[in-house]
Amino acid sequence: MSAAVEEPQFQNGVASTDEPKPEPAADPKVEETKETLIQPPPSTEQTEKQHPSTEQTEKQPPSTEQTLNPALRKDEGNRTFTMRELLTELKSEGEDSVTDASQGNTPHQLAEQNNAAMELINSVTGVDEEGRSRQRILTFAAKRYANAIERNPEDYDALYNWALVLQESADNVSLDSTSPSKDALLEEACKKYDEATRLCPTLHDAFYNWAIAISDRAKMRGRTKEAEELWKQATKNYEKAVQLNWNSPQALNNWGLALQELSAIVPAREKQTIVRTAISKFRAAIQLQFDFHRAIYNLGTVLYGLAEDTLRTGGTVNPREVSPNELYSQSAIYIAAAHALKPSYSVYSSALRLVRSMLPLPYLKAGYLTAPPAGIPVAPHSDWKRSQFVLNHEGLQQASKNEQKQVTRSLSGRTGDFSPDRRAIRIEVPDIVSVSACADLTLPPGAGLCIETIHGPVFLVADSWEALDGWLDAIRLVYTIYARGKADVLAGYSDKNPTVQLEADD
Repeated sequence: MSAAVEEPQFQNGVASTDEPKPEPAADPKVEETKETLIQPPPSTEQTEKQHPSTEQTEKQPPSTEQTLNPALRKDEGNRTFTMRELLTELKSEGEDSVTDASQGNTPHQLAEQNNAAMELINSVTGVDEEGRSRQRILTFAAKRYANAIERNPEDYDALYNWALVLQESADNVSLDSTSPSKDALLEEACKKYDEATRLCPTLHDAFYNWAIAISDRAKMRGRTKEAEELWKQATKNYEKAVQLNWNSPQALNNWGLALQELSAIVPAREKQTIVRTAISKFRAAIQLQFDFHRAIYNLGTVLYGLAEDTLRTGGTVNPREVSPNELYSQSAIYIAAAHALKPSYSVYSSALRLVRSMLPLPYLKAGYLTAPPAGIPVAPHSDWKRSQFVLNHEGLQQASKNEQKQVTRSLSGRTGDFSPDRRAIRIEVPDIVSVSACADLTLPPGAGLCIETIHGPVFLVADSWEALDGWLDAIRLVYTIYARGKADVLAGYSDKNPTVQLEADD
């Protein structure tokens, strides 16, 4: 499988790609969001089953406007600017004046400290004419930031933007280049980020991009002890970035990716804890942005890997834990949702072919919920019954007792349709207003689920809070796909010959 990669588009100072990089033939890998174009992380351990590959996400952009406008106050240092703005401004404007604020170090001492970084940048040559033109602009920018720091050593804006230039220059190093090394540029960028965050501890963009630079360095070292330490550093910086800017699905997604990479290196006894933490980060990213298809896909691949590991170790020990079969089914739901949101992504189409048989077709999800009698949302606890529910592109519906056997056969791999009982609970997707967890004493014991509809609330109870997370995500994803006008893609999954449809999407 291969996927074409479009020219990176810079957003907020970061280059991003709409198309994922080519994935390995086996084992899932996840996608990263960073401010510069990232290479796909290495795939996880080889297993007997082929795994869906994971896709990279776009990076968050660096801040450049602050350095272009030295008049900005220091309390504005956490504002971000796009690399596109940087390149445009540097092409058209001359060198700006910089406030002279000597802090004790002589210009000669500061110049000596900056020489190593400038030598690295000066020796970078682009792969093609466009790359060379871009590198000339980056070199000019680096000189400006070096001069600014010589005049004001505490100019954290200049330090941050200089680190970005070094990071962008690292992406401009050709694969066959011997001088300078990409790692040396990234290491120098990390030093600048370190200094910038020391001067301005609330500069969340610096922590975010610093984590990306560390991650890129870790990828160069494979599964070594040195790589393990770098991945640990990256996770700490992503954590700091999220603490300073909680509303960043890209940072949460990358944090999950770094944890997943770390889990492939640490001892086996530590792996599952780290993987489950990664799952929580991907899920948090999706909750912030329901159509964040990269995080959705990454969550699917991580769940697939967890199912493989659980089977390899002999299945679940705790009966309360999700079984491998359920993990496979959850994995398929997220991969199917990512494909529905971006059906043109060949990597999603290939992964869906691999996991489609794990879906309870013709439904996206099937499982148990405890529900009150239809039409009586407030009923005595003794009247609530545990029964099977199914979810597809049309909505969530309760199966009658006679029809539950058909759902069970569907879950075992034999598809079958049924007509919902008119007395059963049925919620149409277009009627949904919101979906949330609820802890209400009026509900029976368990994990409460509240679905607000245009007709009023519907209350259900899941078997566990972990099971509730699966229902919440599935319902939100189906609604998001409907709202984005992609419900027909989900509907196509139940076709008798889905391969034709999937191939057409490539």
